Amino acid sequence: MTNLNATIVWFRHDLRLGDNPALTAALGRGGPVIPVFIWAPEEEGRWPPGAASRWWLHQSLAALDASLRKAGSRLTIRRGPTLDTLRSLVEETGATAVFWNRRYEPAIIARDSKIKSALQGEGKTAESFNGSLLFEPWTIKTQQATPYRVFTPFWRACLGQLEPAGPERMPPRFEKPAKWPMSAELRELGLQPMIDWTGGLREAWHPGENGARKQLSQFLENAIADYADQRNRPDLLGTSRLSPHLHFGEISVREIWSELGNLQMKANADAIRVYKSELGWREFAHHLLFHFPHTAEEPLRGEFARFPWRKDTAELRAWQRGRTGYPIVDAGMRELWHTGWMHNRVRMIVASFLVKDLLISWQEGAAWFWDTLVDADLANNTLGWQWTAGCGADAAPYFRVFNPVSQGEKFDPDGAYVRRWVQELQRVPIEWLHKPWESPLDVTTAGLEFGRNYPRPIVDHSRARQQALDAYRQSNQ
Repeated sequence: MTNLNATIVWFRHDLRLGDNPALTAALGRGGPVIPVFIWAPEEEGRWPPGAASRWWLHQSLAALDASLRKAGSRLTIRRGPTLDTLRSLVEETGATAVFWNRRYEPAIIARDSKIKSALQGEGKTAESFNGSLLFEPWTIKTQQATPYRVFTPFWRACLGQLEPAGPERMPPRFEKPAKWPMSAELRELGLQPMIDWTGGLREAWHPGENGARKQLSQFLENAIADYADQRNRPDLLGTSRLSPHLHFGEISVREIWSELGNLQMKANADAIRVYKSELGWREFAHHLLFHFPHTAEEPLRGEFARFPWRKDTAELRAWQRGRTGYPIVDAGMRELWHTGWMHNRVRMIVASFLVKDLLISWQEGAAWFWDTLVDADLANNTLGWQWTAGCGADAAPYFRVFNPVSQGEKFDPDGAYVRRWVQELQRVPIEWLHKPWESPLDVTTAGLEFGRNYPRPIVDHSRARQQALDAYRQSNQ
């Protein structure tokens, strides 16, 4: 088949048409554009997509294909191996170029480098683009030309760069190839679970580019003005909830940045600054993973390799299922199980509880989040868990141990979040809601029966905190 100047656009974590640099470059070449998605989880190293991510990916691919068809195109779906599949597609379509947007996970960087070298060695144009970040990880360096390990100077250096380019427009129409290559059916990828447990995910989310834009609009209209004050309140709709849309590239960070700029005169400038700094933490996470790729598996701070983590299957299971006896922890874990997401403040609380109250390793927590989060992202997941465990870049000091009672009282002051997710505590008075075991009342009148419908705390926080500090001192001797 001959398609003069045809270009294959290999979609990955950029499942959108708007502000898609690889797609824009392909359209700029002229000639037919052939959008392709290749399912090859075995090439993702130790981190193939988890169950919740696979559900989201299925919905997002369906949405992308629908958008492409409205523009006169379609998505070709294949199974890997990726290089062999791209070679087959090049031969079938006569394409002279393959374009894609970069990813930054260690296994993917190594795989993509081999693919680019192989295709270029065979006389094809193979190019990658930045479709995910405001600043490429290798462009931000200290004065000693080394990677940053502390967020504040990193973000200051980013803000000292030129303002990120504005987003590119969505293409109106595509030039079709003379004949479309064969495509697998989306259902053949097996991304949907055999037993449907995804009802809560469907209630909470609308994957796809349209869903991402709608979520951004809702945030800018309803929450951005109070973001600085309300972002730590899980009982309120005070955050953007854009993280899964960003991970799958259904919306670009440049588009979000541009929309924030348009709001400068309409909303609280401090709130916009704070939200931009949260986007900065996402940039920092990718900066760290790129420069310290071992941190997906190992602590950045080498002394933590000696930390005496415990193995306790029963306590790990209690944490996973939201049965620890600490209401704010259990609410977060149940929200995660039901919706595939958890408020960021609560992520810090539940992570601290696992690694410091239970002394179970951060790797166990990262693995559970990886399988259950719809926004499971290797860079963000690694940064978050190492920050809480105290073993990563710019980490919280190990002696900073979140108290799950005071955290609940401070950030869920009316108890709405706990009551939503821990139904057993619906009728417990607010003064005891975050510490029901201390109630002097006959809690059975509130429908609470310790040991039957709700557990007593599986550890004593004060004692657990001291044990954590003792373990830290021991590992540093």
